[in-house]
Amino acid sequence: MKIFQIAIALLFSLSIYSQKPAYVIYNAKGKKVGYKKMLKDLSKKNIVLFGELHNNAVAHWLELEVTKDLNKNKKIILGAEMLEADNQTQVNNYLNGLIDAKTLDTVARLWPNYKTDYAPLVNYAKENKLPFIATNIPRRYASLVYKKGFTGLDSLSSLEKSWIAPLPIIFDSELPTYKNILKMMGDHGTPELVMAQAIKDATMAHFILKNYKLNTTFIHYNGAYHSNNYEGILWYLKNKNSNLKYATISTVNQENLSKLKEEYLNIADYIICVDTDMTTTY
Repeated sequence: MKIFQIAIALLFSLSIYSQKPAYVIYNAKGKKVGYKKMLKDLSKKNIVLFGELHNNAVAHWLELEVTKDLNKNKKIILGAEMLEADNQTQVNNYLNGLIDAKTLDTVARLWPNYKTDYAPLVNYAKENKLPFIATNIPRRYASLVYKKGFTGLDSLSSLEKSWIAPLPIIFDSELPTYKNILKMMGDHGTPELVMAQAIKDATMAHFILKNYKLNTTFIHYNGAYHSNNYEGILWYLKNKNSNLKYATISTVNQENLSKLKEEYLNIADYIICVDTDMTTTY
């Protein structure tokens, strides 16, 4: 009987490990990491930058799961690139039950995929009475920088300037991430285009630090490009406060999940490698 039980247990374990995974988590060196081990490490950090691919269903699901699990044993604050700073009042009104989801959709500038991909996070914050910070620069000001550079922001009112990172904006055009933008855009790339990316990174970092509280973990959801290679948002965070403990997550797609591609090594502390056949949200 005991032998039979062992055989059944062995077959069961083999069936589990023979399943095809939808994703695999790797560390920066390309070593596979279990979810619980990653979570344990994230719980020790002050700020976590969760870099997603905006249409990646696995990334959106894991954002919610990581948030729920960290919230079990740690005070957390949530924030996102997908909400703009001048809509914070409307977001707070929704979190506090003063307006409903339909009204929020009317009075705030929500992304087209908000209902499927980000509403679950905002609703979780509402249900658990957690802060949710709108960290991104209002898009009209990013557009202004794209047209006129940082000097275009000088003419803004005091109220408008309260929705962006404090001026003057520190900027390093030699960072590989920014140089790569120019390379990818070819003839369409301009210094102002890179500045428009930098003002987003600087503003998100500003509102993360402004709303961070001692003994909490601030989880920030952003496009992976805003934090990959330990640059972007993280560069601005460390420039203002290098004493906090940071962690970055990135999301990538691969056909074969058995080994992380060399090009993805060291882009983040944790890399969520998703099967390219996974259904996207748009």
